[in-house]
Amino acid sequence: MARPKSEDKRNAILDAATRVFAERGLTAAPTSEISRRAGVADGTLFTYFKTKDDLINALYREIKLELADAMMSEFPRKKSVHTRLRHVWDGYVNWGVNNPEQRRVLAQLQVSGMLSKESIEAGSAPFVEMQNMIRDALERHIFRVDVPIELISKMLGSWAEATMDLIMLKPAMAKKYRDAGFAIYWAGIARK
Repeated sequence: MARPKSEDKRNAILDAATRVFAERGLTAAPTSEISRRAGVADGTLFTYFKTKDDLINALYREIKLELADAMMSEFPRKKSVHTRLRHVWDGYVNWGVNNPEQRRVLAQLQVSGMLSKESIEAGSAPFVEMQNMIRDALERHIFRVDVPIELISKMLGSWAEATMDLIMLKPAMAKKYRDAGFAIYWAGIARK
């Protein structure tokens, strides 16, 4: 009879994978190093994740859930679009600054071509409310109608990433960068 899987071991493997992928990249990171850092035998990793691709997809889903929790927790549903979007912005920027390894690995995962369609869909699911808010703001002409919805979302990510980079360089300027970054983003998408 097989032993039950331990959530602690699974989490240790995912944490170790985050560290190793952040340091070495997805393809150059050996599973033996991930196992060693997780404090498990080499074969144990494959008890939890059949292949390295399975590990990569599970890690993507895990990081996206953590990010969604940071961005969407206590989402102010009844507030203005500006206030709701600022909440999402602050959550994203704070998460990125506080989780530099996860941020680095997520960036690699998103361009890797190694993610399954199911993982991409699962990673997007927690952000449906934000996408609906953006669609609603477009329909109500709060946002510029000449800016496609995909660009509004991508711009949020790009501006937030630039803001995170600056905060990492000059932590004492965090509030100023966070506020200015959002103001510039909002000015670019809001209808005048």
